[in-house]
Amino acid sequence: MAVKHELEDVEGVGPATAEKLREAGITSVEALAVTPTRTLTEIAELTEEKASVITQNARALLNIRFTTAKDVLSKRANIGFVTTGTKAIDNLLGRGIETQAITELIGEYGSGKTQICHELCVTVQLPVEQGGLGARALFIDTEGTFRPERIMNIAKNFGLDPDTILGNIIYARAYNSDHQMLLADEAANLVVPNNVRLLVVDSVITHLRSEYPGREALAPRQQKLNKHLHQLLRMSDIYNMAVVVTNQIQSTPDTFFGNPNKPAGGNILAHGTTYRIWLRKSKESRRIARIIDSPMHPESECLFAITTDGIIDVEETK
Repeated sequence: MAVKHELEDVEGVGPATAEKLREAGITSVEALAVTPTRTLTEIAELTEEKASVITQNARALLNIRFTTAKDVLSKRANIGFVTTGTKAIDNLLGRGIETQAITELIGEYGSGKTQICHELCVTVQLPVEQGGLGARALFIDTEGTFRPERIMNIAKNFGLDPDTILGNIIYARAYNSDHQMLLADEAANLVVPNNVRLLVVDSVITHLRSEYPGREALAPRQQKLNKHLHQLLRMSDIYNMAVVVTNQIQSTPDTFFGNPNKPAGGNILAHGTTYRIWLRKSKESRRIARIIDSPMHPESECLFAITTDGIIDVEETK
């Protein structure tokens, strides 16, 4: 069984420094080991030298070093999966939404991004044998599209108590990009005591697009987005949780051939997420999900449907 270390076990971290780190949301040795030095100087009011030393000591304590691919495979045995409620999308991804990864849902309005997020907030609470993680969800809403009534419908479809399901979803509305990043920082303090294994950000880009318009603001916008994505990726890895973000699309009017739409966020978002799924409308309630980027899955697509009961397989609508 792995030894559980406290912050005070790291050489150079005394009670006062440990208190500063915990107040800044760094509550574990694992979190300290992967937090950049510059970030520690900003949020924990440490000198650059002090921050550098204690992060090195934290990595040494956890024995973070070069390892073999066999060891990496062994670590991946701890990865969990959350069902999307449909066999089609689950099979597309292998077994469902993966922990220790960021899954990005891309699409125009009405394509099903938020609907899948609502579904996952319910299915993550299912037992492992039913495709869940037996855990709670945390939802950061940047567009005001979260609907508890929708959660209740989905819960009833799974035969679950709606009040219990709603009580296990921790919700926050983000009103600007700074608030959004602050909420992500605060989320780190909620994960362990509340058994949170799913974090949803819907959507990850909307505030940044409105607050940083024009080419002259592109560089600071992308830098901020990059910082936010790494913030989420560290959480997914440290706490073995699934992170799902939604993304909008933007049109490129100068495209004369092919699809004029592309995901917002540019290369920063493309490189920062682990799995990218493009959602688009089909006939009636049907939608198409296509993997456009994955470190292990080929490009492929499937059909699913959106109903009052949630996300279901197309065969169930026939």
